[in-house]
Amino acid sequence: MKKSIKIFVFAASLFSLTSCDKFLDVNDNPNGPTEQYLILSARLPGALISTINQETVQINQLAAFWAGYWGTTSEATNKFYKEKTYNGVAIRGTRDGIQIWEGTFNTLLYYQLIKEQAQKENAPFYSGIAKIMQGWHFLHLVDIYNNVPFEEALNRTQYLKPKYEDGKTVYEKSIALITEGMSEIKAATADQSPGKADIIFSGDKQLWAKFGNTIKLRALIRQSQANNDAYITAEIDKIKLEGTGFLGLGQHVATKPGYINSKGKMNPFWETNYRGVNASATNHVELRPTQYIIDKYKGLNDPRLASLYTSINGTFKGVLFGNPNVDAQYAAKSTSAFKGPIENDSKPTGLFKSFDQALILMGSFESLFLQAEAANRGWIAGSDQTFYEQGIAESFKYMEVNAGAFADYNKQGSVKLSDAAPAERLKRIIEQKWLALNSISSLEAWSDYRRLGFPDIPNSLLAPAPTDRPLRLMYPESERQTNAAESGKQGNDEVTVGKIWWNK
Repeated sequence: MKKSIKIFVFAASLFSLTSCDKFLDVNDNPNGPTEQYLILSARLPGALISTINQETVQINQLAAFWAGYWGTTSEATNKFYKEKTYNGVAIRGTRDGIQIWEGTFNTLLYYQLIKEQAQKENAPFYSGIAKIMQGWHFLHLVDIYNNVPFEEALNRTQYLKPKYEDGKTVYEKSIALITEGMSEIKAATADQSPGKADIIFSGDKQLWAKFGNTIKLRALIRQSQANNDAYITAEIDKIKLEGTGFLGLGQHVATKPGYINSKGKMNPFWETNYRGVNASATNHVELRPTQYIIDKYKGLNDPRLASLYTSINGTFKGVLFGNPNVDAQYAAKSTSAFKGPIENDSKPTGLFKSFDQALILMGSFESLFLQAEAANRGWIAGSDQTFYEQGIAESFKYMEVNAGAFADYNKQGSVKLSDAAPAERLKRIIEQKWLALNSISSLEAWSDYRRLGFPDIPNSLLAPAPTDRPLRLMYPESERQTNAAESGKQGNDEVTVGKIWWNK
């Protein structure tokens, strides 16, 4: 935790932004004024951007490999090696590791400043947003690391070595924090609205409530296999009593803060995975879809396939995840790259639309598939088939597939939910959810696999053992150095051994 605190001052200066045009300027003086000169309307956009950037780039990239979406070309067999070998020690490293822990706590600390300032200034809409987003981040930390600090995590002066709490407890406290945040937003008066400083919903109370409920539904579904039925029922009843419902058709949690066609200021998902100012991104050259997901789309006659990837001599060809061999058939020129406007007559495609496209934190399609599963389990009213079909249609829309293609697609016996045996309906819901979340919300797809064991994603060919699967991340080196006593109490945290509390 000390490292998070040390780098927090830099983050505060990074977020001291006053307009959409400046959200992307990362060249501010890290020694400049921070807390005492920042107003809430300047702080909130930077915090929200930090959340969305981490989700769609850093976390999404790791989970895209582990959710069965991505592999590498033959020319890149030595790239992303720690991800392909499930090398937890390398991933947790301070120098070349994947600093999800550090980045998340850094952003949590910034929301804490917003919350504290908002409480002093009687700005409940701001503190409500901060609480909802803190709940989002704490839930993610548990999903990735299991037990984590909560109560003592964000007191920056009193607890330099915060105590860990078990993942189940942190889940419950996070859900309660989100509920508090929703209540504060609903109680805010019109003059307390953040307006355009809320770069996600522009101060729309109902959408924030729907988002809060949807995060909670995701967290409840995550523990569907954990023998926690009484708690789940009680929380579902609270959501029903609140009455706002969940995110629905066309209601993406997304932001478009003013990206420009300049290095470091484009949509980061675009710039990282598709194209820089004048050349293809390295990831666009080295990454490819797995043959498994290609075959899934093909087997379902899925029109999203042609919107997502380029064809090779009239067909689509993927790679094998973790393939250690330099094989000509999996070379860059022989496999399907991600498709973008350059490969599509300058028109937007499934994942890549433009350098200034909106960045998605949670798609409407995910919410609809969550509702489909909840209805299938009898938790909420409504038809699982209706939610399921709406989720597919929303995915088609986002991935630039003609709406008219849905009817024929849904007629197929391998797609139509009513054609599935009762015991197979949930598997079909999760399969379509997995296809819809492809490279957008990969952590959710990986979490569904850990929770349920399907779809039947092939293991990495570089896995330490044939049955070894990635279950979590190890606590980072920075934490082991500064909070060793607490992190050392948490049991085995090896990537393929330690489990998240809900992973039964």
